[in-house]
Amino acid sequence: MNNIILTNSFRFIALLLLQVFVFNHIHLFGYVNPLVYIAWIFLFPIRKNINLFLILSFLLGLSVDFFSDSGGINATAIVFIAFIRLPLLKTILGKSDFDYLLFNLRTIAFSKALLFISILTIIHHFIVFSLSYFSFEDLLTIVSRSLTTSIFSILIILLGITLFTKKK
Repeated sequence: MNNIILTNSFRFIALLLLQVFVFNHIHLFGYVNPLVYIAWIFLFPIRKNINLFLILSFLLGLSVDFFSDSGGINATAIVFIAFIRLPLLKTILGKSDFDYLLFNLRTIAFSKALLFISILTIIHHFIVFSLSYFSFEDLLTIVSRSLTTSIFSILIILLGITLFTKKK
């Protein structure tokens, strides 16, 4: 129990610091800024209290907003994907594959894990850029930035999950 709390607290702080001090200063091709702090959503245990999960997600997004001066955009996007995470996971895995006690991203099929991470990342990035531009005139820019940033974020998140989590 304490090990799970300690691990999730460390992930929370580490991803926040990585996002704020490293990834917010990376601008690939002039405009692609990977948003990898959302990996915390993918790695948080399923069987925990949903209210606590939503509050912690909000605090993570708010912390990123505070350091990025982005006015609540990240908090909005991360709370939304935290809210839809479980229904999406049930849809992707199906009822026969889904078990709360044994769930681990590293133990499910790579294609299902990639689909789960990709859908949530694209939704998150689309919300972030939609709220950032907040104009229908920039719809093409919103879609292109969402997709290009999502590709790089997904690659970094998958690499991080593969390297820094245990396969049970």
